[in-house]
This record gives sequence, structure tokens and C-alpha cells, in this order.
Amino acid sequence: MAKQGIKSQRRVDIRNKRATFDYIVLDRYTAGIVLTGTEIKSIRAGKAGLVDTFCYIHNGEVWVKNMYVAEYDRGSYGNHLPRRDRKLLLNRREIRALAEATKAPGFTLVPLRLFINDDGRAKVDVALCRGKKEFDKRASLREKDDRREMDRAIKRY
Repeated sequence: MAKQGIKSQRRVDIRNKRATFDYIVLDRYTAGIVLTGTEIKSIRAGKAGLVDTFCYIHNGEVWVKNMYVAEYDRGSYGNHLPRRDRKLLLNRREIRALAEATKAPGFTLVPLRLFINDDGRAKVDVALCRGKKEFDKRASLREKDDRREMDRAIKRY
């Protein structure tokens, strides 16, 4: 019986929790990400963060800025910078559509999730978003509280 590759039991799923509070998600895309050797090792260990992260388009390429990937603890002189800009891999049609959409005021690209897919590759879920106003945020919190109260009431009976 041949040995099969050992997959990690712990799934990497790093989320940008603040994004859904601050933005209305209009459209989602899954993009590959260009990483160096020590970066992928840190991501597989779960040492990354998407706080205060955003995407921008420059020269027909999508880049993610301010994404934190911790330095690899066993790395040496070839270690990476924790907050460097990283290129995202989308096809040309998607990039053109996103470039047109982000030209309008109030629209932006926000990474929602960083994960490792079944093939072992790092992927980023990027969303086209529109910023929420203060009253939208209050309404979202009220809806969340109402849902929680309804779930509690259902569990009681």
C-alpha cells in the first residue's frame, strides 16, 4: 500500500472581520497570491493577519497592501518583510472589471479571507465593497442583536 501525502489537519482560514462591519460587499473574487518561500511557511502556520489591509490596481496588476505575514522563525538571511506589498493573481477580464468599478467614488477592494486551498496554495478572497455610513453600521448591529435574540428564544422552547 502506497503512502499518500500527509495533509495538515488544521485548516488555515484567516479572516478580515472588520471588513464586513465597515463595508457592504458587492462582489467577491478568489485570487492567487505571489509569495516567497518563508511567507508560505508562516501562512501555513497561521501567522498572518488582514487587519487594515486593502488592494489597489497599478499597471494592470492587483496588489494587496499592508497584509501582515510574520517572519518565519526558522528563516535566515532569506526571510521576508512582514508588511510588503504582494501581487494578486486574477485574470485580465476580472482586473479590467475591478479597475472600472473602483474608479467610482466610494468603491474599494478589500481582502476578506486568506486561506490555503486543497492543492496547498495560498488564496485570497477579494471583495468589491462600498463603505458603510454610520447609520448602516448601527442597522447592522441591530440586525445582529435581533438575530441573536431570536436564536435564544428558539432554543428556550
